[in-house]
Amino acid sequence: MGHEGMALAAIRYLRATAAPEPGRPPRPALRAVGPDERLPPATGPAADSRVLRSVLGHFCTGVTVVSAVTEEGAPVGFACQSFSSLSLEPPLVSFNVARSSASWPRIARAGAFCVSVLAADQEAVCRTFAVSGAGGVDKFAGLDWTPAPGTGAPRLAGALAWIDCTIHAVHTGGDHLIVLGQVADLAVERPDAGPLLFYRGGFHRGGSGELSR
Repeated sequence: MGHEGMALAAIRYLRATAAPEPGRPPRPALRAVGPDERLPPATGPAADSRVLRSVLGHFCTGVTVVSAVTEEGAPVGFACQSFSSLSLEPPLVSFNVARSSASWPRIARAGAFCVSVLAADQEAVCRTFAVSGAGGVDKFAGLDWTPAPGTGAPRLAGALAWIDCTIHAVHTGGDHLIVLGQVADLAVERPDAGPLLFYRGGFHRGGSGELSR
């Protein structure tokens, strides 16, 4: 059974078990969501964005910079916590970006991007790239970077690792876009360094070495 067959089998199973348990409301029918469709307003604790941000902030993430070279030849990028691996065959990664991002349209037109995984000593780099819109400030000023071998997208010096990608697909996700990238090349640059982490609204420094099992 191929990947498509497995996905269809999963949907059939979920539909077959969609009957609600006693005392629970019925689940909505499975269907595709339109690109311009808006979900109904949230209710309960999820309706308060402060509560939502606080609870989800307890999930610790790594920190990356997603960057590209524009059609005009200028580097562009933004800090991103939502980067993750997605698939091994084919090799795919993903990240989420706000629809209001000023950097994303320029990266989208480039058709490719490089993800630099930030090290524990790169908090200042992250803060530079986290500025929304940047107000015309050159985020790359004073930073060392080299073009990735496959796409030419910027690889930030000092990063733990980099993943060079072409844009595979873009999906809508509420007020964000879900971007899928097909990996063209990648490498670890600082295997002995620790990661920069984001947890409960602040930066933390992860240790180096192997994780306990």
